[in-house]
Amino acid sequence: MEKVLLIIIALSGLSAVSSHAERQYHFVYEAKTMSEAQRYCREKHTDLATVDSMEVVELLNNMAGQYNQSAWIGLHDDRDIWRWSMSDPSFYEPGETEFRPWRDNQPHNRHEEQCTYFRSSGKWGDYDCNTRLRSVCFDVKGPNATFVLTDSYMTWTEAQSYCREHHTDLASVRNPAENQQIAELFPGVGWFWIGLYRDSWKWSDGSISSIKYWAENKPNYRASKVCVAAAFDNSGKWEDLDCGVKKPFICYGPVVPVSMKVIKVRVENPNGVDLKSKDFLDAMLVELKNNLKAQGLDDNVQLAWRKQPDGEVFHEEL
Repeated sequence: MEKVLLIIIALSGLSAVSSHAERQYHFVYEAKTMSEAQRYCREKHTDLATVDSMEVVELLNNMAGQYNQSAWIGLHDDRDIWRWSMSDPSFYEPGETEFRPWRDNQPHNRHEEQCTYFRSSGKWGDYDCNTRLRSVCFDVKGPNATFVLTDSYMTWTEAQSYCREHHTDLASVRNPAENQQIAELFPGVGWFWIGLYRDSWKWSDGSISSIKYWAENKPNYRASKVCVAAAFDNSGKWEDLDCGVKKPFICYGPVVPVSMKVIKVRVENPNGVDLKSKDFLDAMLVELKNNLKAQGLDDNVQLAWRKQPDGEVFHEEL
């Protein structure tokens, strides 16, 4: 007795295309650490996935299908990156953006301490940006700066908005002379916000995206090395995890055409095996995929049974 089956081979693997970003996303189910996943994505595609729109969030959720756990995306926490609110590079001479008279044992670089205060002693520390402090604004005319202390107590973000509205910006402090100028303005002991802050969440490919899709009470900042996974049991919302955890992951790359091929396979003498059995059909796909990979076919090959018009995979040859 002979039966005939048909299979479809899609050389693109499990992937989907974002029309907005013109990127093709690839869901890889092999569990890897964040650094291993990043290396794989950069070798096979472009990089770990960047999520820059709600369209991409929806696309990744659709790709995940019945998969209800989490998978790495390209977001991670780089806690050593500090920058000034006043970002104009022409305002700084070489080395001036790195001037840092920190207090002893500062900065802590804790996740919640992302903004900088200036102490009356002229030393700096990092602190929770939601704390209300007075601030140092400055007015810039050419290469010169004039510093002004505020009377109101504000969060760092509120202070930044106030300084930009009434002056030039929250103060940048470029050198020891300017640091001394500010210290001499202080009426006594106190802490004042200046413009140095840390925006530590970075995408693996270096791109900038303002979208934030954190799950409730995330990030919780408990891991020593923090990377981000999309949790597909929670609408693809983000959770922060230790980067050494092994998880499936999502890559992206350029959009490429999907190649399809249909192959006929003849099965002889099935010896009583139920060729309609899902277990048998699944086992056959695994064996076929392994054989094709051994012949050098793409690791991401996807196989599926192609059913006949009557819904059957196999038909007996007469």
